[in-house]
Amino acid sequence: MQNIDRDIKKLLLNKINSGKVLVLLGARRVGKTFLLKQILKEIKEEYLFVNGENINIHLALEHRSIENYKQFLGNKKLLVIDEAQKIPEIGNILKLMIDEIEGLKIIITGPSAFDIHNMTGEPLTGRKYTYMLYPFSENEFNQIDNPIAKKDMIKHRMIYGNYPELINLPDITDKKEYLNEIINSYLLKDILAFENIKNSSKIHSILRLIAFQIGKEVSYHEIGRQLSMSKNTVEKYLDLLSKVFIVFKVEGFSRNLRKEISKSPRWYFYDNGIRNTLIANFNNLDLRNDVGQLWENYAISERIKYQNVNRMIVNNYFWRTYDQQEIDWIEERGGVLHAYEFKWNKKKSKVPVAWAKTYTQSKFKIITPENFQDWIK
Repeated sequence: MQNIDRDIKKLLLNKINSGKVLVLLGARRVGKTFLLKQILKEIKEEYLFVNGENINIHLALEHRSIENYKQFLGNKKLLVIDEAQKIPEIGNILKLMIDEIEGLKIIITGPSAFDIHNMTGEPLTGRKYTYMLYPFSENEFNQIDNPIAKKDMIKHRMIYGNYPELINLPDITDKKEYLNEIINSYLLKDILAFENIKNSSKIHSILRLIAFQIGKEVSYHEIGRQLSMSKNTVEKYLDLLSKVFIVFKVEGFSRNLRKEISKSPRWYFYDNGIRNTLIANFNNLDLRNDVGQLWENYAISERIKYQNVNRMIVNNYFWRTYDQQEIDWIEERGGVLHAYEFKWNKKKSKVPVAWAKTYTQSKFKIITPENFQDWIK
């Protein structure tokens, strides 16, 4: 893999001596283990690196006593646990360690938010910092991209996405096979195990329907009708899919107008490549009729990464009225509303009249490939 420094690495290094547990979450195959190894090289300290899937580690940590854990650590002052969610009662174990063993540093990783309560919930209240790792960001790709070819690279990633291992697969066929393998063997692994689902076809079907509805409100009732499922089951599955970081939900913004739509959410994919694999469409942009959806999903997922690495406190929404006035992306931060429209081709666009009249103090901006880099740096 080409050496790309992850933006979040600096945050983790800055907090390593905080006396708290650092929790690193993210979908499978986004590079959590690789990032850990980069961090360990920079810290240059004696460490113990273990995998939570190893049953011997479970047995070693089972006896909950300070003396046992001191023996387990030996002279190491840095403990790294990959796949920590697999260890029973890991939250209570880490609480005892971080409270009672002076100078101990702990980093743990997990692939989903299913076990977040068991892993880092009540036992670690006030004792942890949680960080998210996503597929590579545009800002991270700037380390290796040719600036002259930047827009072409964005076009490519709008189709194949940003999973780290793709940069070592120059052949298009290999990229397609890799993405298909990720969906079938990795991304759904946790949700299927957690819910004991024997047949994943329903989940694939829900994701495919969501993939065709980027930038549109999603009706759980309509999806349920098409797939012969209840509305509640559809909503439950989408919630689980968000917890393994495949998709994320954006609610409608509504404050003053009766005409504002706020009941039905929109759903986006964290990675365009996953979305395109689900609908089996890797055509170039000039052969597609969904370029607007691809650009909107890509821009929003990159903004989510930007917000994460900058630790922004922000509420995200879309806005639409029943008379079809809409804005793609609303950020509520610092007491100000920031409204954004996404346009792949540079076009003149005015702020919707209803929005301008109602939210007079808000900001409005069009995001195109020309100013996109400034928006996510």
